[in-house]
Amino acid sequence: MITKATLEDVSSLNKLINSAYRGESSKKGWTTEANLLEGSRTNEMELIEIIQDPKNTILKFTEGNQILACVLLVEKEQQLYLGMLTVSPDLQNSGIGKKLLFEAETHAKAIGLNAIVMTVISARTELIDWYKRHGYTDTGAREAFPVSDIHIPISEGKLEFMVLEKKIA
Repeated sequence: MITKATLEDVSSLNKLINSAYRGESSKKGWTTEANLLEGSRTNEMELIEIIQDPKNTILKFTEGNQILACVLLVEKEQQLYLGMLTVSPDLQNSGIGKKLLFEAETHAKAIGLNAIVMTVISARTELIDWYKRHGYTDTGAREAFPVSDIHIPISEGKLEFMVLEKKIA
């Protein structure tokens, strides 16, 4: 079931997101960033701020009262920003990510937006290829990767974001 996350979900979301992106647990899945970054992907304070902002929606995929996946959707002026698409490392390649992408499109249409944009670390070619197979295209735009106490690069190469976009009818 896909529903909107609430403040009561923050702790579970934090554990899920960090387990899928960073650390040893993330290496079970194919979407890990553990070879590029260390530290946390997010924290509870950031998630609280995200949920409290009315322009943001976190959709969660649950089964048996357990959050197994989520995605952040942010209303921008003419487009919906999609971020933190997360599926539990044990369940990646099961179709849950596709379901969340579809729900993101439904959400965009419901609020009158006809495009979805996202940023992906340009070194994550397998992930970029997955998004391209789902209708996203490279806009050619690049953004600097934010280094902070949460996002600690361990890769030799320079990290940057690639901006992807999908037009929706």
